[in-house]
Amino acid sequence: MLDPPQIAAIADELLAADRDRTTVPLLTARNPGMTVDDAYAVQHLWAERRVAAGRRLVGRKIGLTSKVMQVATGITEPDYGVIFDDMVIESGASVEFDRFSNVRIEVELAFVLSKRLEGPNTTLFDVLDATAYVVPALEILNSHIEMQGRTIVDTISDNAAMGAMVVGGRPVKVDEVDLRWVSALLSRNETIEESGVAAAVLGHPAMGVAWLANKLAQHGQSLGESEIILAGSFTRPMWVERGDTVHADYRELGAVTCRFE
Repeated sequence: MLDPPQIAAIADELLAADRDRTTVPLLTARNPGMTVDDAYAVQHLWAERRVAAGRRLVGRKIGLTSKVMQVATGITEPDYGVIFDDMVIESGASVEFDRFSNVRIEVELAFVLSKRLEGPNTTLFDVLDATAYVVPALEILNSHIEMQGRTIVDTISDNAAMGAMVVGGRPVKVDEVDLRWVSALLSRNETIEESGVAAAVLGHPAMGVAWLANKLAQHGQSLGESEIILAGSFTRPMWVERGDTVHADYRELGAVTCRFE
């Protein structure tokens, strides 16, 4: 377990990496005894300092909920991070490529809550009951820690690699479609590179939100009304370069697109 000064030093290092658009060496290599609890303590302090700087928390992201993502990263359990107001981008936007240290894209569904969700015994049905609507989204991953050899401890400390999210398409009520079978085609520069269905997220994308509510309860937290929850990717991450146009076609739920300049 790390002591408070060590946790503060790591949080400050990650804030500086975000400001300078750089990456830092693996935390776990420099702190061999660092635990998952330490990592969430770092993330929590990092988030507090962003709030103190004027940012507003608007939601949460869940990562590594699908087998394809676990295989892609070598990490075998889900994690979570926080979403701030400056991380939410509307579909069709031009995104500043230099805002990030590196850019990868994931295909997800976002759940917007109509009421509070609190664990530890939250179920899929509780999530569906508490959801105002579901909307297509892209997550922009951004790692501030060198990627080779990362563990879940490194990733959690780095706010689960949350860079930003692009929201668009058609919002739907949870009873309008079978959320398990929402599908997407992910294209870069008009070439399809990834595809998937939402059931890849723990069998049902709402299960990711239930997992999050129960995990947050272990840390004395809950999900609030109006929060937007990125439920986890059902494709592998796709690398993006400057000048690329990204387009995700969710069929009856519409499309989400952005361009990196």
